[in-house]
Amino acid sequence: MHEIDDKVDRLARLAASRGLGGILLNTQPSFAWLTGGRSNQIDGSRETGSGSLLVGAAGQRFVVANNIEMPRLQEEALTGLGFTPCEYAWTREQENPGTAVATARQAVCGEIGCDAPLAGGTLIDSAVIAARALLTPPEVDRYRALGRDLGAIIGEVCRGIVPHLTEIEIAQRVAAAVSCIGARAIVTLVAADDRMARFRHPAPTSKPWRAQVMVVVCAQRHGLVAALSRIIVNGAIPADLERRTAATASVFAALIAGTRAGATGADLFGAAAKAYAAAGFPSEETRHHQGGATGYRSREWIAHPASRETVQARQAFAWNPSITGTKVEETTLVTDAGFEVITASPAWPAIPVGVNGTTLSAPGILAL
Repeated sequence: MHEIDDKVDRLARLAASRGLGGILLNTQPSFAWLTGGRSNQIDGSRETGSGSLLVGAAGQRFVVANNIEMPRLQEEALTGLGFTPCEYAWTREQENPGTAVATARQAVCGEIGCDAPLAGGTLIDSAVIAARALLTPPEVDRYRALGRDLGAIIGEVCRGIVPHLTEIEIAQRVAAAVSCIGARAIVTLVAADDRMARFRHPAPTSKPWRAQVMVVVCAQRHGLVAALSRIIVNGAIPADLERRTAATASVFAALIAGTRAGATGADLFGAAAKAYAAAGFPSEETRHHQGGATGYRSREWIAHPASRETVQARQAFAWNPSITGTKVEETTLVTDAGFEVITASPAWPAIPVGVNGTTLSAPGILAL
């Protein structure tokens, strides 16, 4: 409950600072964040959920939902968390799309800020994302566990990827393995052979792999998302691929070194651009984004030249620098001690790179 109380307090202070009566959270990422990993999801094709959480400027907490969803939300999704029900008839919702916001407004006697476009509400999604950026100690523990499990299971899957499997077959193996750790693969990309150099976001196809393959996964558990990428080759590692991957690892190290509390997304984009040039691959930063903060979305924000978002003292990042034909990606935590890679795969080939006076093992290439 301390975690929930802390988050309620953040939202109450945000509402008061904006002169709002309360803040209504309707998206699945925000619902999971406020409840410590619970879900309001029914339709996985939508970001919005089956009910909303309302936090008033004075710290009141309510669940706002129609009469179809309220019983399940109270008895299963929100049990023990102290949210007072504000229920309305589902037919009213069909007649008036602004019913949820109107119900929330009556509960707190004031205007409503929302994390999604809802009729009658004021959209403050960027402020909500900022409010949830600082990880609580329980979230850090959940993140470490997710990263450890994901790194281990994807390492196992990749060691079993025999040549001639198709990209779709590999993606199916990844999704099944991720489900075995109680998580869900929300992004699965697979690139075989020439597709590694042709596409930065390779959706799986029926193409079989023969010489090399890249696997990219974003997995979600308790609302939190961790990401990683792995490269596998059949036989000896091509010298050019090895050289490019080592150069990409140096950019990854530069991003990790720059990810300190107070740094902006623009600062980090600049660090990546400088590192690409130093590695002999100038302008690669213009060909694909470098990643950024993660949390309750695969990326809460992405570093770019005009980015004003700032790194928090405890926050998760998924940096994914890429040089044409290769990529390096892990999920890391910013902590009081500096940085912590949480998705490393046990016994995976490593590329040692220096970061702030220490040595980081970036993921290398697995030769079968």
